[in-house]
Amino acid sequence: MRLCSIASGSSGNCIYVGDDNTHLLVDTGISKKRIEEGLHILGVKGEELKGILITHEHIDHIQGLGVFSRKYEIPIYATKGTIAGIRGCSSLGKMPDGLLHEVNVDEVFSVGDMNICPFSISHDAKEPSGYRIENENKAVAVATDLGKYDDYTVKHLQNLDGIVLEANHDIHMLEVGPYPYPLKKRVMGDKGHLSNELSGRLLCDILHDNLQYVILGHLSKENNYEELAYETVKLEVSYGNNPYKGDDIPIMVAKRDTVSDIITL
Repeated sequence: MRLCSIASGSSGNCIYVGDDNTHLLVDTGISKKRIEEGLHILGVKGEELKGILITHEHIDHIQGLGVFSRKYEIPIYATKGTIAGIRGCSSLGKMPDGLLHEVNVDEVFSVGDMNICPFSISHDAKEPSGYRIENENKAVAVATDLGKYDDYTVKHLQNLDGIVLEANHDIHMLEVGPYPYPLKKRVMGDKGHLSNELSGRLLCDILHDNLQYVILGHLSKENNYEELAYETVKLEVSYGNNPYKGDDIPIMVAKRDTVSDIITL
């Protein structure tokens, strides 16, 4: 299985998950051109995609969905609430008939040889979800845009081989930064985004010997930077209540505007 961030951050998100038989995207929050350029680096054509999984209807996760789906007519999978949000987003234009497929959290469905389990996340959207994606050999997950996590979240992220995990902001940078107070409160709230520290603590709860790779994603442009997210998460692992150290597991920070290294699991 391969895992790659085509784009990740507050300005747009698009993650590739696939194997030799099944190619998927999680979110299409960038332009059709940038999605195609990312797929080209991966050696995948748009028409070869088997499905698009949408986590929620915020524009940084669906910006390119209308144009991309009209060109390639790839099936789109999302919760009922997210589909309602997609239909209500006028900037997407008319979506092709029959492409939107409703899924339910905690109910596994299959696309090609991938088994996919949506799970609830805490975010200020209509019915947001993360995704756990498995084939016969490997399991990965995309867990971003969650203001908090609990035992339910940890359960869905156990025994993974790879994960895209949110490390959105540094709390101090957010507190003293340029955001107006209501926005700061939203980002730090239970329906906002995970801080670097919380990301590291969540990682501590799901670490195991076979977790091969962690991609930190959805970094805030104004309230975080790559080195800070990376070092903070590593420190949380090293000093957390677990037998691991920060250097025991490969950690990469997904970039906002460029395709990440392709992780082969």
